[in-house]
Amino acid sequence: MTPLGSYQLPTGAFAGDKVPAVRVEGEVQRQAWQMAAPGVTTLQILAPLRAQLVDLDFDILFECEARRCGGFDFRYATQVMAEPDMHVDLGDYRFLSAQRGTGKTAEFVSLMVSRSSAKGFVQLTRVGPALPGDEKVVTSTKNPDATAPIPTAPTRSIVIGNDKPLINALEQSGRAVLNDLTFNTGSADLGQQDFASLDLLATYLLANPKRSIVLVGHTDAEGSLAGNIALSKKRASSVSQRLVDSFGVPSDQVKAEGVGFLAPLTTNLTEAGRTQNRRVEVILSSTE
Repeated sequence: MTPLGSYQLPTGAFAGDKVPAVRVEGEVQRQAWQMAAPGVTTLQILAPLRAQLVDLDFDILFECEARRCGGFDFRYATQVMAEPDMHVDLGDYRFLSAQRGTGKTAEFVSLMVSRSSAKGFVQLTRVGPALPGDEKVVTSTKNPDATAPIPTAPTRSIVIGNDKPLINALEQSGRAVLNDLTFNTGSADLGQQDFASLDLLATYLLANPKRSIVLVGHTDAEGSLAGNIALSKKRASSVSQRLVDSFGVPSDQVKAEGVGFLAPLTTNLTEAGRTQNRRVEVILSSTE
């Protein structure tokens, strides 16, 4: 919650090199919700919210879905709360902006809706006069087709910048472990689920185009050194390719290497230790 701030409210799809937007001022409130929603589409999540806004006399200014919005260009040109609070699948999201009233009493709302394999995600941004007790709109966490008002959330500061442990570690220590990655046993294939670390890393690289990284694959000590070095590099390359293909990170910002079992985090004498040693690390390779 920001008592008095501004927000670039998107009013059109990404075109050329920017997203058309209008600058609005007032009390800025950002809230995000997650819900268990296996099999539910982003339209099923958005539709009841849109209906509530219309019932509340909002005029819909703009609405789009992922590709027609502009894909990753639109997503990274708009203000989205960071993982894990808010997740946006670059190929499956919907956006809506709306306005109620004019002049000093004008109120503006935007909705970003997306999903993962098992969850639905909603971010609501509201800008306008402070309205104590005003009800916000959100889908029910028990029934995604139903809607219910939620109580006003407690005021809290929103920290703009590198407030996540992974990015802090990368900038302060020069390296960080991507702990949430999973690979099939003995395989270099990266799992298809959502990885918060990759979303954070992609957001950081796209916001800092002069920064570059090296992804370094590591294995446990089982097997030959040559075989493990080859496997570790393939795993790092798989992560690099995901950043480029799914998140739009320029390929010249990312390199991949593998060192096999030559740099363990801990002992290879136990299964727990070997599990920790099988990892991909990110190294900040730029010097400015």
